[in-house]
Amino acid sequence: MESQILRPGYLTAHQTARVLGVSLTGLRSIVHRGQLARAGGTPRQPWYAVADVTALAAERSADRAA
Repeated sequence: MESQILRPGYLTAHQTARVLGVSLTGLRSIVHRGQLARAGGTPRQPWYAVADVTALAAERSADRAA
């Protein structure tokens, strides 16, 4: 559900999963392992900070390239 109104600088779980190239289950695993933290929203519809998501995406990309 991407219909909730987000403040600028935040992504929904669906958008975050798309950026990271994982499923929602994979995103939950990433959050559970502490690699990414929720930045707001509700327990069922969390938000993630764009800066955190892009930093993690770059880190994951660098790990794949190495």
